[in-house]
Amino acid sequence: MKKFILLPILGLMLVYGCKKEEVKETKDEKFCIDKALKEKITIEPVQKRAVTQSINLTGNITYNNDHVVQFNSLVEGIITKTTFSLGDYVKKGQILAEIKSTELNSMQSESKSLQSQLAVAQRQLQSTKSMFDDGIASQKDLMQAQSELDVLKSSLENVKANLAMFSASSERAVFQIKAPTEGYVVAKNISPGMQITDGSDPLFTISDLKEIWVLVNVYTSNLKNVTENMLVDVTTPAYPGEVFKGKITMLAKVFDADEHVLKARIVMENKNLKLKPGMTADIVIDKSIGGEMLAAVPAKAAIFDNNRDYILIYKDDCTIETREINPVIKNNNWIYFDKGVKEGEMVITKNHLLIHERLKN
Repeated sequence: MKKFILLPILGLMLVYGCKKEEVKETKDEKFCIDKALKEKITIEPVQKRAVTQSINLTGNITYNNDHVVQFNSLVEGIITKTTFSLGDYVKKGQILAEIKSTELNSMQSESKSLQSQLAVAQRQLQSTKSMFDDGIASQKDLMQAQSELDVLKSSLENVKANLAMFSASSERAVFQIKAPTEGYVVAKNISPGMQITDGSDPLFTISDLKEIWVLVNVYTSNLKNVTENMLVDVTTPAYPGEVFKGKITMLAKVFDADEHVLKARIVMENKNLKLKPGMTADIVIDKSIGGEMLAAVPAKAAIFDNNRDYILIYKDDCTIETREINPVIKNNNWIYFDKGVKEGEMVITKNHLLIHERLKN
């Protein structure tokens, strides 16, 4: 009878023991970076760098004045219609506006008058030529008739060329303003009902925005640190954490009278047209302060947790070390070490906070 009682108890102990072992194995399971997570992280090597000092400046993004077309009207009149807005992309030859002008009426009247005079001159030439063949008219009379016809033809061609240049529409009795090039409308000073006069400001400005300028404010205290051809990092609040590379191509020789700063110009490629005129920008310049080369990691790799700084050292997908760090120098871009970090070690610099939290649990 006792044998039968012991068997169920032993069975329960075995089941409990197995479950306990399963719980223990699950608890000790190692965290590994899966394929999906690995595509979202960035891993960079520790490298030796000369110690630099970060110089922070501010500026504004504007279009490249060497890559723009400003349109000034060659005729006076009233804007009756516009078909574009600020920021629109336009194609070369696209109709952007229409102008009602008395000059169009004058040109069209002149064209009709010249056409009538031309018809009379052609008949006169034929008559003179016939009389010349009969010996009634002289060579001089024939040449004069031909000359009068040529002058009228030339005048008519000039009027037609002007009408074509101003894109005159005889059906709508307006001059059409067409885009002189393709690109983005970065400035617009035109609206229906506006009076256009001689000397008016440009009606609009078109830029391809493939290359932009960053105009940087350089204060007196930073003059000694800023020179032409310096490489810089540019960031903008529109794209937090994204760094754009550029170079100072020009440093003004006189101070801006209104802002009391010296203006520096950065020329930058505008990939994917992310940077828009009017955006504010922060500019960081790294200036060497001498000394030996130290091991350095990007400043963005640091994790501040519980009043301490850490970085994640990547060895393989299942071996990631959370290492406390004590840097000797910091700036906006780099953290420098004289011990505790070795050149060539791999550091996770993007989405590292997510992995840090997973490792803590």
